[in-house]
Amino acid sequence: MVDRVPPRVHGWYRAADGSLFEVVAVDERDASVELQYQDGTLEELDLEAWDELEAEPVPEPVEGGLAELYAEGPEDPTPWS
Repeated sequence: MVDRVPPRVHGWYRAADGSLFEVVAVDERDASVELQYQDGTLEELDLEAWDELEAEPVPEPVEGGLAELYAEGPEDPTPWS
């Protein structure tokens, strides 16, 4: 049996299927969790569905990553001389 990882607001997680998401709300009264995936999609789950995700905490992703950072080329276009 996998240990249950409780959802934490503003926490980032990776589900067993590889999807990456942030918990944006936890409603203990309704026993629900609201997730926002990297593409902006929102999803509300009950706690049973949360447990089925087998989510593991991960560090917050860096926006764009290195590929986006260097996609436009150097900031200073001055030729080397």
